[in-house]
Amino acid sequence: MNVLIVESSPDLGRLWQNHMQRLGMDVYLSNDQGSAVNALNTQAFDVIILDLVLERGSALAVADLACYRYPDSQVIFVTNTGFFSDGSIFELSVNARALLQSDTPPEDLAAMVEHYGRTA
Repeated sequence: MNVLIVESSPDLGRLWQNHMQRLGMDVYLSNDQGSAVNALNTQAFDVIILDLVLERGSALAVADLACYRYPDSQVIFVTNTGFFSDGSIFELSVNARALLQSDTPPEDLAAMVEHYGRTA
């Protein structure tokens, strides 16, 4: 399974990446919109874990590009805010499958990646 993590916090992104790699997933880590776009320009991802509030760039722009280039890619948004807690993210991003808090345990996030990755 090919996974793209787009997370502004390098430590958190590495934590998720290491956990998923131990489960046998191929994981590319990006910290901003620019490097996420570069990754999406070179390969498809089954699942994209996307920090909803990126420090540099727009998460919705990354999700839109992923949907355009790879309509079967599944996006799991993560956030450390109450932003979009009303569920409106699912109206803004057609490939959104979940919205989780950033402090979700890595094993729970990995289970969701496995679940949605099977449907990709």
